[in-house]
Amino acid sequence: MWPASSADLVDAQRELAAATPGSWPAGTDPLRIGACVVCFARGLKGAGSPGDRTWAAAAVLRRKRVLAEANVAGCAGGAYEAGLLALREGASLEAAVRSLAVQPDVLLVDATGRDHPRRAGLALQLGAVLDLPTVGVTHRPLCAHGAWPADVRGAAEPLLLDGECVGAWLRTRPHTRPLAIHAGWRTDPEVAVAIALMATFGKRTPEPLRHARMLARTARAGA
Repeated sequence: MWPASSADLVDAQRELAAATPGSWPAGTDPLRIGACVVCFARGLKGAGSPGDRTWAAAAVLRRKRVLAEANVAGCAGGAYEAGLLALREGASLEAAVRSLAVQPDVLLVDATGRDHPRRAGLALQLGAVLDLPTVGVTHRPLCAHGAWPADVRGAAEPLLLDGECVGAWLRTRPHTRPLAIHAGWRTDPEVAVAIALMATFGKRTPEPLRHARMLARTARAGA
């Protein structure tokens, strides 16, 4: 069950931050790399509201080959609040991933992990709920800071939060803005960067996330 209130979520995040689930033995390419994304109705203003319609999608790819995909329509559990994204999106993303016919080895999430006021962002919490290793992929950090990497594919620089490395800026494509890559459930920054690169082919965004986002937007357009 996902927490139903901000107070309950904060308690859950603190428990997860203190958990020691063990590191994931990532193995080598090609892995089954999954991703999940949630879209909301166009035209929403501000932080949104509980009950906003959601279109969540998940996909599993082995390199560029699609192994499974799923769409689930639902409702947001709350308005957006920084650090409390799980209230709004958690249940929808879980439903989409659980609808996949093929389970991924690792899951990419459009959210942060250890880069969080309580060290337990949605990417980490979703992994704990699903019992899957996770990596967060966002356009910018939430709390951490770090210098941008060199303008070369694969270049990375650490993202630090109170002196702790919680992720990395990663250049997935030259001449484009780097992505913020986050350690999540059972992953560390080094593994997170390796998975993001493994899933990226010529574009800035990892292919499983691109595919899941396309599925969610297509479902929204069809509604």
